[in-house]
Amino acid sequence: MDQLKSKTVCFTGHRIIPADVRDAVTARLNVVIERCIEKGYSRFVAGGALGFDKLAAECVIALRDSGRPATLCLVLPCRDQTKLWKSLPDINEYRKMKEEADEIIYVQEFYDSKCMMKRNRMMVDMSSLCVAYFDGKSGGTFNTVKYADESGVSVINLSPKASNKNN
Repeated sequence: MDQLKSKTVCFTGHRIIPADVRDAVTARLNVVIERCIEKGYSRFVAGGALGFDKLAAECVIALRDSGRPATLCLVLPCRDQTKLWKSLPDINEYRKMKEEADEIIYVQEFYDSKCMMKRNRMMVDMSSLCVAYFDGKSGGTFNTVKYADESGVSVINLSPKASNKNN
């Protein structure tokens, strides 16, 4: 394993975090990121989506800005990711996340039906640990957690519905 990969954590999770668990998930996420930093992780990779990705990015930014040795790398599926978004507040949050990032990697130039999956796999391939908010439902997060497991990347699941040994 190369040295950068051994110090890299990726995030994957659902776009919607129920309001009744959001504060608890945020608190657990902060603790997990702090523990990762204590263990020598310093690069944190998020996919730039709203929901858990945004929450994870905000936690990393806050820790970095408080002097902790943490950098935020956004791996974005394509340069025109927000082209079809209709919500201006969502677009503005996305732009703010990009401005705060230490590094941005684009998987490809334009959106197509596979760019999100390519992004998710790239994030896992860059990392030695995956922190997830995964409730067991099928979709992109399911596929990313499964790919991480198949790739030998440990997964910590922060969902209250999780029942895995890495929590």
